[in-house]
Amino acid sequence: MFRSMRDAKAGARLSFTFDGRPLTGREGDTVTASLLANGVTACRETPVSGVPRAPYCLMGVCFDCLVVIDGIGNRQGCLVPLREGMRIETQHGRRQPEEVYG
Repeated sequence: MFRSMRDAKAGARLSFTFDGRPLTGREGDTVTASLLANGVTACRETPVSGVPRAPYCLMGVCFDCLVVIDGIGNRQGCLVPLREGMRIETQHGRRQPEEVYG
């Protein structure tokens, strides 16, 4: 479904985790692109029914790529550049207020 462009210059390898699983990505890619490149197709569950959702538009419009990044929920993975050591988790339902204020 998604694949890297052959002519794209490969950036430095970055390590991150998704739901505790160690993965690697490329510098310059977004969180969502890195998840898709690692075969992760569902990154959140709907607040009402709990149905898994996959990134859709990849440009910040649909909000189907919401994830928890370093403990902060409702982050649009398609708009966040991947950084070394990021801790990315599936977003289950809606974000809770204590996630924002600690």
